[in-house]
Amino acid sequence: MNVPSHIAIIMDGNGRWALQKGLPRRKGHIAGVDAFESVLRKAAALGVSCLTVYAFSTENWKRPGTEVNFLMHLFQNTLLKNAKGLFKNNVRVKVIGRRDKLSSGILKTINDVEEMTSNNKGLLLNIAFNYGGRVEIIDMVTGILNDYKNCKDMGLLSEELISQYLYNPEFPEVELLIRTGGEKRLSNFLLWQSAYAELYFSEKYWPDFDGEELERAINVFQQRERRFGGLKEMGEN
Repeated sequence: MNVPSHIAIIMDGNGRWALQKGLPRRKGHIAGVDAFESVLRKAAALGVSCLTVYAFSTENWKRPGTEVNFLMHLFQNTLLKNAKGLFKNNVRVKVIGRRDKLSSGILKTINDVEEMTSNNKGLLLNIAFNYGGRVEIIDMVTGILNDYKNCKDMGLLSEELISQYLYNPEFPEVELLIRTGGEKRLSNFLLWQSAYAELYFSEKYWPDFDGEELERAINVFQQRERRFGGLKEMGEN
């Protein structure tokens, strides 16, 4: 079974899911946590080695303050609630993104969960929080320039060197990028890492996207031919 080594997901549609049901937007975000847990379990069961989810973007700060505060608390509480289960199930957690706007309590939770799961050898879960693809590229360029300025011997600029300065140089390039909620754009997510990703857009809002839906997306991925700029083998149509 050709399972993508790295799946990235834009978890979109929580608010619209709630409004469609006549519920407050926060109920959609809470339901989205259940969907995330279902997808994570399925990804681990299928042998996915790396899963990256877009939890909070650098642009999400533009939302009303009450919603931003709720999302901050939900993120922290979700990490705390799942920390022991993630450790027990051999999941290693990394949070990628800028940390300058995050509270000391959230930073402590992130550090504690990353440390608790740091020796796990199973699925690598990257949570993109206060993350933006363009900001990551800016931070990468800044890091390279600073090391050049400090006379660090780095060799010639290359794709491999650039990858070493991204937020998490460990994870492989994205093979399958999924977006829920019916929108068809990348929204500033993993721009460098998704250069050759297969894109899968689902009309389902994120709370309705579960492990079975993930498996359907993987099945579509398996039907696609990935040539990376090359040609089909001789004799093929």
